Amino acid sequence: MSEFINNVSKARKEKIKNALKRVHDGEAYESVKKDFAEVLSKATAQEISEIEQSLIADGLPVEDIQYMCDVHVAMFRESLDEQPTPDMLPGHPVYTFRTENELVTIILNDIRNTIRQLVGNQSEELFIKLKNHIGKLKEFERHYERKENLLFSYLEKSDFSGPSSVMWGIHDDIREGWKQLSSMLAESNQLDFSDVQTINQTFTPIEHMMREMIYKEERILFPTAIERLAESEWLAMHAQEEDFGYSYIQRGTQWPPESDKIKVKEINNNNAEKKEISMTSFPLQTGDLSISQINLMLTRLPVDITYVDENDTVLYFSETPERIFKRTAAIIGRKVQNCHPPQSMDKVQQILDDFRSEKRDKAEFWIQMEGMFIHIEYFALRDGDGNYKGALEVSQELTHLRELKGERRLLDD
Repeated sequence: MSEFINNVSKARKEKIKNALKRVHDGEAYESVKKDFAEVLSKATAQEISEIEQSLIADGLPVEDIQYMCDVHVAMFRESLDEQPTPDMLPGHPVYTFRTENELVTIILNDIRNTIRQLVGNQSEELFIKLKNHIGKLKEFERHYERKENLLFSYLEKSDFSGPSSVMWGIHDDIREGWKQLSSMLAESNQLDFSDVQTINQTFTPIEHMMREMIYKEERILFPTAIERLAESEWLAMHAQEEDFGYSYIQRGTQWPPESDKIKVKEINNNNAEKKEISMTSFPLQTGDLSISQINLMLTRLPVDITYVDENDTVLYFSETPERIFKRTAAIIGRKVQNCHPPQSMDKVQQILDDFRSEKRDKAEFWIQMEGMFIHIEYFALRDGDGNYKGALEVSQELTHLRELKGERRLLDD
């Protein structure tokens, strides 16, 4: 019986996959939907996610799926609307995500209503109100960061990378829209009718992307994640959420249950005591150091270090007092390509390919972010025989160093 059910499910997924392929080939989705009405009406969140991942595996560019994402949801919306959403207790990562979605929806509504009011009344009071609402909108960044760095990481470890590939790209489009809106409002102290129209034209696609993303999370991503991830993975996620923070809320306390709270404390502790136990010295190229001494050195360097092995898997990152880019234990074991936005994946892959082919041994970048000048270098790691053994990413905040002038030869009190 189970084999029969699996075969039916496989056949259904193939039919749905063929329907999506026809849409990607340019056929009107209304026509496709009509031909596949019965099978589309029964599609589950898990099937939709797996089919999109299968399309990526077949070679369909992630950008194409990202572009067609709304069309996919439109085809399955009737089926998705009928599926129940699992109830979670306050404190569970999914409950937290959903609460943030409810609150950001209120903010989106407030912005939309304020823009409507500004059409007929360009008052200073409404202008300030709009600025404040846009500022609150950007606080939703923490929601996306937790998705990208925690939820996506654990889904990838269960060999499920489709959602991260597609959704992260849409997140970045939304972020770019936030920047545009903020820049427009910062450049003017008051608005006229043409300004309101321009703001509306900029906000409308952002609003659409965010509302559609909320729907995809609620109806596809979260149900799929609940189905695929083990309780231990949700506990690990819960233990790391504080590193990123929350949007508009304080996390609930009803989950995890008392019986699991000890496990969370153990995860938060990150085995720190075990790391301090080993005082055995290990011979290095120029001296001997214990594991404890190596750990102290790496965590006190004024740079962030990430080690990626020859299989492109993240094995280590340094927990310095003030990290530039947020990292949590969730990235250990993650493919380094997936630790970057989809728009950057090609660059990361090119660097790794060049390292393997010995075309280069180093790659250097610098960016300006939130008032900081950040220098990023990648170094190829090779053993004594020249075999490629991975890559080292080193990031440093150079704003202070770039401002230094003259000399300082004495210690300043």
